Amino acid sequence: MGGAVSAGEDNDELIDNLKEAQYIRTELVEQAFRAIDRADYYLEEFKDNAYKDLAWKHGNIHLSAPCIYSEVMEALDLQPGLSFLNLGSGTGYLSSMVGLILGPFGVNHGVELHSDVIEYAKQKLDFFIKTSDSFDKFEFCEPSFVIGNCLEISPDCTQYDRVYCGAGVQKEHEDYMKNLLKVGGILVMPLEEKLTKITRTGPSAWETKKILAVSFAPLIQPNHTDSGKSRLVHLPPVAVRSLQDLARIAIRGTIKKIIHQEALGRAGDGLKSPPRFKRRRLRRRRMETIVFLDKEVFASRISSPSDDNNNCEDMEEERLEEEEESKPSELKPDPPVNFLREKVLSLPLPDPLKYYLLYYREK
Repeated sequence: MGGAVSAGEDNDELIDNLKEAQYIRTELVEQAFRAIDRADYYLEEFKDNAYKDLAWKHGNIHLSAPCIYSEVMEALDLQPGLSFLNLGSGTGYLSSMVGLILGPFGVNHGVELHSDVIEYAKQKLDFFIKTSDSFDKFEFCEPSFVIGNCLEISPDCTQYDRVYCGAGVQKEHEDYMKNLLKVGGILVMPLEEKLTKITRTGPSAWETKKILAVSFAPLIQPNHTDSGKSRLVHLPPVAVRSLQDLARIAIRGTIKKIIHQEALGRAGDGLKSPPRFKRRRLRRRRMETIVFLDKEVFASRISSPSDDNNNCEDMEEERLEEEEESKPSELKPDPPVNFLREKVLSLPLPDPLKYYLLYYREK
């Protein structure tokens, strides 16, 4: 297949590279990737590798390569208000990005085999909600995780608009996965060493598209109990929001509209946005294949006739970068302002109500 992207110096540069390489192609997906820093889902001692286009595994904790998540997000064709089921939800990184697109009236469920990974995912979700300004820029569909084997989901569970499976699906389980979908729904999963998109076009009608050649570790088969019965996985019920919660969503939405109108007014007055920093140029590296082995990614590079030319271009880029660094640095923009938080705190309301509108976030 094609080449993986260059490593980024930070999350934004990683996303720039994914866009340049056409892994990220739509604005909704780009916004979700930029809103959640991939490094936040790494253990502290491994964060130096967070912005490389590689998978990461430590014990039961696992993150797929950014290019894989990009293809998955694009293939799912997510929209506000849809229901989503993540089979093998892992750290919750993908589920949280999906939740930013689904919005407050979506459904966001995950099934994970390992209890320690579910605990890790809940910690990362709590950290995102409490500390990230991105939480206030979106209306978030908070994911709910349950423990169990995704091949043992209760047959009376609801069907979903979108389903993703993060492990290799054996051919004999294809129909099981399809039956989790509503009519009109989309299923994305590794099937026969291809990342595959299946759309349910009718009660017994399907459209299948092969997206990408990959090799994932296969789904783990269920372990039956002593009685020979499987341990059924019961997914969370679809909750109905309270009137109080609906009011909070409506108030926050109204305030965001006011902030947006004020920003348009400032732009109309000729106020300029702070300058963006210049990022270094993307350097592509072609690879023969991307292979997942025990949920790790390995890439083998191949040379091309243009390699010599690329080396010359790299030397020229390095020279230009050195010249750029020798120039006086641009003024750094001020830290980003959480306008929603400032607006809520300025309202003539009792403090408990203000904090409720802010979801009791301390930052």
